[in-house]
This record gives sequence, structure tokens and C-alpha cells, in this order.
Amino acid sequence: MKLQTLSLLLENEAGEQQLQECARVAVIWQDKELWLQPVGNQLMLGVDVEEGDTEYANLLLRPMATNLVSVELEMEAADPDEMADGHVHGPDCQH
Repeated sequence: MKLQTLSLLLENEAGEQQLQECARVAVIWQDKELWLQPVGNQLMLGVDVEEGDTEYANLLLRPMATNLVSVELEMEAADPDEMADGHVHGPDCQH
């Protein structure tokens, strides 16, 4: 399966911009990793599940017409079995 890539435009304090490409990217916010990755024609934002978490949320963005985006919030129960087997969500697991 071919991985989808994101094109990121990073700007520093001096206003200099640098273009980067990656399969997914994380922003650390409030001591959590907020992951951003393409899934089909959607852009998924999600927080990695940590031990003790009972649920997690994914925010899915879908392009619509010009200047419109569909937003869907998915709340899912954390799977304790998945946590125990050491599964780490990656760009190829698609969930």
C-alpha cells in the first residue's frame, strides 16, 4: 500500500518558510501528541491513546465545495487489549 504524504509549510520566527513532506506529523499540545495524517480523501486529527485512557477522539475533515469542509468527531472506546500488545498507530494502520 502506498503511503499518502502531507506537504507542510513550516515558518520560523523570522518569517522564513521551509517546505517538508511526511506521512504524518504530531504537534505536542498540553503534554499530548496531536497527530495529523491523511486517510483517503480525509484529514484525520487524533490524540494517541495512553494507559488509563477509557476513550479517545478523532476529528475527520473532508473537503467539500469551495471554502467548505465537513467535520466529523468520532469518539471511540480505548481498546485495552490493543494497548497491552504494544500496538502503535502509524500511517499504515488506517485507524
